[in-house]
Amino acid sequence: MSVAATDQSLAKGPNCHQCRYFAITWEPQRPYACKAMGFKTRMMPSAEVLRADGRPCQSFESKASHSPGHMPQRV
Repeated sequence: MSVAATDQSLAKGPNCHQCRYFAITWEPQRPYACKAMGFKTRMMPSAEVLRADGRPCQSFESKASHSPGHMPQRV
């Protein structure tokens, strides 16, 4: 991946599907959730954070880096 492509993807925020705090809900009006920040949304949580805060999500943690014994809060 080129440096320009990397900079562009970072400006959009992290990929929620690769985050340990990302969840799918049963609510049709708010199908996505962020367990780290405790909210449900219609759009990807990282996009909602970027829209509200103006910065990419600061809570992103890769699914591959989490310890199996830790259980996040339920949304």
